[in-house]
Amino acid sequence: MKCLVTGGAGFIGSNLVEALLAGGSEVTLLDNFSTGLRSNLPEGEGGLSVIEGDVLDYELVSSCAAGAEAIFHLAAEVGNVRSLQNPVRDAQVNVVGTINVLRATISCGARNVVYSSSSAIFGEPRYLPIDEEHPLAPESFYAVSKLAAEKYCLAFARLHDISVACLRYFNVYGRRQGYSEYANVMPIFAERLLSGRPLTIYGDGEQTRDFVSVDDVVRANLLAAGKVLPKGEVFNIGTGVKTTVNALAGAIQKVAGTTVPCHYEAPRQGEVRDSVADISRAREILGFEPRTDLEQGVHAFLSWYRDNRPVTGGSGHGEGE
Repeated sequence: MKCLVTGGAGFIGSNLVEALLAGGSEVTLLDNFSTGLRSNLPEGEGGLSVIEGDVLDYELVSSCAAGAEAIFHLAAEVGNVRSLQNPVRDAQVNVVGTINVLRATISCGARNVVYSSSSAIFGEPRYLPIDEEHPLAPESFYAVSKLAAEKYCLAFARLHDISVACLRYFNVYGRRQGYSEYANVMPIFAERLLSGRPLTIYGDGEQTRDFVSVDDVVRANLLAAGKVLPKGEVFNIGTGVKTTVNALAGAIQKVAGTTVPCHYEAPRQGEVRDSVADISRAREILGFEPRTDLEQGVHAFLSWYRDNRPVTGGSGHGEGE
């Protein structure tokens, strides 16, 4: 299969590219390397073509999409905090960039688009677990832009008869996820723990998240690319298991075999209190089943992180939450 992966040098994107190449696919990777890392790219892969550029450049995107059977769109401005600081850039990349990818999909005749969306679009849950029919009430500019892009994906699917899967990632963690203020809590905790510094927890720590391994997210992408969804479809991608931030802090210290104090600060603007996915639809239609439990995932992540400090950049150009 010939594929285009936008944001393919980022955290999730690079893991996806690796899996596609291992499966024999020919991959064109488009990334502007604003946060994606060249060190994430496999070396000496004959089936990989790396293009440096931006999804805001339609002509470039169209050129990269030529001949592709499937397009995985992960390129994005990522993070609630960053979007509050620069909402214009957030909207340009996440909305206009997505429209460019969809236009290119039509022009090149690709059969399938897999779009990386985010659970941030739900806002504060009205009920748990969160299914795909849950009301959408985004509470940050990032969440608004991801929702708008998702709606464009579904509209393009209906109007142009292309197969589109929108994958709403919950809290993704794993190999190649770098430390920064915009990252998931996992690498932030890992960096502070291994540095012997207190773990900063915003709020009382009893807020809940659905932490899903990047390996499971990659598998969801591959499954979605193998389905024909001519009217477009949305899927929650998580584990269905909720974990408090306090419990995560305890788990990562247990796995590391060391302890540090926890320092509590005021809750951060734009972040929800509780979140856990209902993944019934992904199970039924995609055949998706998470395989990595939290303790296994934390152990694997810490093992990788110890060997790869320091890692610059955020969670990677084009990553879901």
